[in-house]
Amino acid sequence: MKIDARGAAKALAEAGKWRVILLHGEDTGLIRERAARAVAVVAESLDDPFRVAALDRDAHDRLEEETGALSLIGGRRAVWVREGGDSLLPGVQRALAVESDTLVVIEAPGLASRSRLRAALEAEKRAAVIGCYPEEGRALAASVGDMLAAENVRIDRDALVWLTGHLGADRAAVRGEIAKLALYAGPGGALTLDDVQDCIGDAGGATLDDATSAALAGDRTAADLALERALADGIAPVGVARGCLSALTRLLRVALAVESGVSRAEAVKALRPPVFFKRAERFDAALDRWNAPALRRALAETQALELACKQTGSPDLVLCRRHVAMLSAGPRALPVR
Repeated sequence: MKIDARGAAKALAEAGKWRVILLHGEDTGLIRERAARAVAVVAESLDDPFRVAALDRDAHDRLEEETGALSLIGGRRAVWVREGGDSLLPGVQRALAVESDTLVVIEAPGLASRSRLRAALEAEKRAAVIGCYPEEGRALAASVGDMLAAENVRIDRDALVWLTGHLGADRAAVRGEIAKLALYAGPGGALTLDDVQDCIGDAGGATLDDATSAALAGDRTAADLALERALADGIAPVGVARGCLSALTRLLRVALAVESGVSRAEAVKALRPPVFFKRAERFDAALDRWNAPALRRALAETQALELACKQTGSPDLVLCRRHVAMLSAGPRALPVR
């Protein structure tokens, strides 16, 4: 059975009702976190050798055997399968044919949309198939807020907005940064924008802000380097497009305010969240290069990039690299339509 994003939390909380849970997608950290949650619900532990069997790729042939095994101390067992793929399908089918209450949890990052394993389990009522993709925008902000709340730490709105724009794409990396902030604030503490910037700085993974700020300021070398780091860190090409849209929108907001008679300094100061101090010089250089009409054209091109990245079979990596190069070249590089 296919479980959508809104039903994922409930499906995992009720892990005991399933025979198989398949976790696939691009966010390996989220896959691992959800797998651990499902295993813990059923086996009440992650490392009890009597109730949890962890199977790496070399041990996939033991799936049917482990599914049918009984716990020597009682209680339900869980078989935790890593690096799952289509080759696992016959073993899964045999495991489902076994009379057992053992839960099989399969981590399958990068599983193709046409995967035979995925299709078979989506059609199986006793299985839950859950996609795990990098969170963005409100979803990421909500998760960050929940993680901090669990540590009894509050965070200001501006700090939360800034933080979600500077976290990496992988859930494990996000967890690491949240743990660092929770330790910094302490139980019952509160985080301001200054606190978050001091604590995270540029250490929140390779962020798109580095690439977009360098590109819009005309620093092609720095933009290319930051883009490759961001892609290696797990940022999806569509995320690159959205990062560019955000950066261009902020510049346009300032440009329009200046056109209306507001000083540049006041317009920049009014931005929320404020410009990160380490990128203030690049932001100012970008304002020198781009006026409002050029920014509107760049936004239209970036919206077209986002749409192209969502098309099946699109060379999205090539497209986002070319787009960052175009922004680095400046307004004259924009196509005339």
